[in-house]
Amino acid sequence: MKQYIPALLFCFFLLPMITVGQDTVKVSLESFIERGIENSGQIEFEQRKVDLANNQINQAQSQRYLPRFELSTQHGIVPGVISQTNLPEDQYYLDPNLENDWENWAVFTRAEVSAVQPIFAWGALKNAVKAAKSAAVSAQKQFEKEKANVRLRLFELYQSYLLTNEILVLLDEAQNQIDKIERQIEEKQEDGDTEFDESELFKFKIFKSEFDIRAAEVREEAETTQRIWNYVLNADENTVYMPDSNFLDPVAGELREIDYYRSYALANRSEIDAIEAGIDAAEYGMKAQKQKNYPSLYIGLNGSYANTPNRPRQSNPFIINNSNYASGSFGFGIRQNLDFLSIKADIEKGRIQYRQAKYLKDAAVDGIVLGINQAYKETSLSKVKVDKTDEAHRTSKKWLRQEQLDYDFGMGDTKDLIDAMKKELELRVQLKREVFNFNNNIAELYRKSGLPILELSNEN
Repeated sequence: MKQYIPALLFCFFLLPMITVGQDTVKVSLESFIERGIENSGQIEFEQRKVDLANNQINQAQSQRYLPRFELSTQHGIVPGVISQTNLPEDQYYLDPNLENDWENWAVFTRAEVSAVQPIFAWGALKNAVKAAKSAAVSAQKQFEKEKANVRLRLFELYQSYLLTNEILVLLDEAQNQIDKIERQIEEKQEDGDTEFDESELFKFKIFKSEFDIRAAEVREEAETTQRIWNYVLNADENTVYMPDSNFLDPVAGELREIDYYRSYALANRSEIDAIEAGIDAAEYGMKAQKQKNYPSLYIGLNGSYANTPNRPRQSNPFIINNSNYASGSFGFGIRQNLDFLSIKADIEKGRIQYRQAKYLKDAAVDGIVLGINQAYKETSLSKVKVDKTDEAHRTSKKWLRQEQLDYDFGMGDTKDLIDAMKKELELRVQLKREVFNFNNNIAELYRKSGLPILELSNEN
């Protein structure tokens, strides 16, 4: 025995270390949804769409001010020139026999600057900016829609954890009842009770095996839910996240008349706002395309400078030494796209997109109304199921209590006791599932109505 004492002492001191090393963190529904959104790759992906839309605004605005502003340079090594005449260097262009001096090399440098500034384009640039801004609003509203969808999925995941916790508690309580009945049956069998029926024992063992299978399934589901939670919350190995409540109760959201949800949805759904912004973007884009039929006025600036030490600049303004000169120009210009067939096709495309966006709004409104009708029906029905299942469960508890008393006094039947216990357990589990369905259904109704689901809570 002495050889086991060191090992036992080691385990005794190690146990507190393991217990302290693992943290259990209670998470509220609001915190769970907030952290889930922060860690969501889907949300990050949708956010990049918004960033791209805002970038399109910057690109459209950049076309209004110096859309073309360029600098280019050229560099190289060139030979000098030799003239056999007595001409000054700035008049070498008069020497028809001017030759390259291959023994005299120098660095050639040239820089050119050009800029174009639109002055009047019939509002095309302004409408292009408005179209980009409306498209950015549409992208932002689509982003809010995706966030609402993720919130709903996280809400359902939170409810799933509460459901599995409740069922695990029910299984533990049922296991205690099963063990108690099993002991009573074994006592009857050992005492040689004349009323003992061997078939009762077989039926009980079958029931117990079926119960063990279901219990194993529930525990596996609970482990899966815990793993999903850890993934969503980006938990480390030493942290376990759990809901801040152990009870799954109906959410404290009052079910109102269906007209309330319809009117709220039509006024607040981000999808409708996104489509309306898309309609504006299509309209502004169509106007910008129409204005391409007209000429645009702009001013231009061009400057060029070159320098090569061994190639002198020439004094005649009509003669330019490409390796040593300075020039500049500034003026007004008119630009007109003469490809009228392509412009006409682009305008027609804009009209089609505008009409398509308007029809999309009508279709979206129809879909929202139908979705609310369906969600309202499911929520109303699940509310009835919760109430009626709760009523049936209260009755089953009375039945089980009566059968247990009869069995304890030797007047009951094992089959009736098992049936009562089985029905009471089934109804308890069913009640929790109906509550789970009701909570998810009303959350779905809130989502389809544009209501924030965080207004729902499990506190009555």
